[in-house]
Amino acid sequence: MADRIPARAVRVDRNDDVALLLDPVAAGDTVRFDGETIVARRNIARGHKIAVRAVAAGASVRRYRAAFGVATRDIAIGEHVHVHNVATALSGEDAYRYAPAPLPVAEARAEPGFAGYVRADGSVATRNEIWVLPTVGCVGRLGERIAAQAGPRHAGRVDGVHAFNHPFGCSQLGDDLNRTGAILAALACNPNAGGVVLLGLGCESNQLDAMLARLPGDVLARVRTVRAQASADEFAEAMAAVDALAEAAATTRVAVPLSALRLGVKCGGSDSMSGLTANPLIGRMTDRIAAAGGTVLMTEIPEIFGAERLLMARCADEGVFDRLVEVTNRFKRYFLDHGEPVSENPSPGNIAGGITTLEEKSLGAVQKGGVACVTDVLDYGEPVRRAGLSVVDGPGNDAVSTTALAAAGATLTLFSTGRGTPLGSPVPTIKIATNRDLATRKAGWIDFDASVALDEGQDAAADALLARIVAVASGEPARNEVNEEHAIGIWKSGVTL
Repeated sequence: MADRIPARAVRVDRNDDVALLLDPVAAGDTVRFDGETIVARRNIARGHKIAVRAVAAGASVRRYRAAFGVATRDIAIGEHVHVHNVATALSGEDAYRYAPAPLPVAEARAEPGFAGYVRADGSVATRNEIWVLPTVGCVGRLGERIAAQAGPRHAGRVDGVHAFNHPFGCSQLGDDLNRTGAILAALACNPNAGGVVLLGLGCESNQLDAMLARLPGDVLARVRTVRAQASADEFAEAMAAVDALAEAAATTRVAVPLSALRLGVKCGGSDSMSGLTANPLIGRMTDRIAAAGGTVLMTEIPEIFGAERLLMARCADEGVFDRLVEVTNRFKRYFLDHGEPVSENPSPGNIAGGITTLEEKSLGAVQKGGVACVTDVLDYGEPVRRAGLSVVDGPGNDAVSTTALAAAGATLTLFSTGRGTPLGSPVPTIKIATNRDLATRKAGWIDFDASVALDEGQDAAADALLARIVAVASGEPARNEVNEEHAIGIWKSGVTL
């Protein structure tokens, strides 16, 4: 064993108790990190954590310069650190104190622009598409048939025709029904929708007229409605509506600055590399786009639990802080009211990828927000109001959270993943692999390999990712678009009749 090349590990901070293995190790193997070496006490998979300092039972265990759990037994140097010896310290709602931290001075730089579609309200789209939005699941499949036939018909006029099927819009009550209507109406307002067909059935709870009442005048100008029960031929009527919208929507791209971009940031199928490669890289995009005057939207409230104070310290003012506290504790109460612990996360895939507790997952996840000022907090289905970094209320579920970002106004989303997923949202969804193995095995899903940051450095990787963002924003298809992966998920919170 003495002749074997030491395994590589990375420690984020010198005060961390663990390092992340870049190579798998067997018991007795030497592990090198920060110019130091230790010996592994047992077999440990790549991407999992090894103890680089002894931790006593009951003491906090640190990674990312912060505690991510409590040792459930003594942990010796060289041990595998995971669910067998670390537990969450999360419990329920918390009291928070407004304690703003000084924000770093944004680096002044000349950023590249992109070629986008300028809308009448001044917003800028990355795609010029026709969207078919069913008010209720009963006509969802009808919408898909309309889009499938209309898409090829208008291939030279618009960038695509997409229908967003869902199972909701009826047998819902109160806030639950209101959420469905709000999220669909908000999607109709996304700049990437150059035209919208609102496809109703007629007898559903989520009535077309109520949805139309949610839309501003400039959006109503690019909306057509079809009421299937009242139509002699709903398919033909909807096709005619798409034809008219596509003709009216025909336009060309123009050069716009990076400040015109509305970027969503999201992680899914995370592993312990997420907080080391992809999410910090996305955080750099957040900082650069926010510094340029652009807009960044992040969500997944349950996946900031344990790291929420890092965001709260960067709130623009006490009003924004109060809103973030309200949203955070409201989501914790949502868990508790359903008899679930707030720490009911990470998922089985996260655990297999090396994530031990929700705190660890959250500490990695919030890095997508960089160090930018949090300028606003939005309710689920509420449109973006301010440039900078906005936090959107919503769960961590991939389909639901990417939809929430698009509904808030994101025109392109960055999606980091350590396990991989083909999922695509209503807008171009750039998949960023946290590790080279995933990027190689699932090249058909992945747009960017964030592991290059370990070899080439964060600066070079950030420049390369920004170039990819600009290319996709300017019309180059993301992998989800190549694979025709476009879907929505709606947050269901109430009873079903």
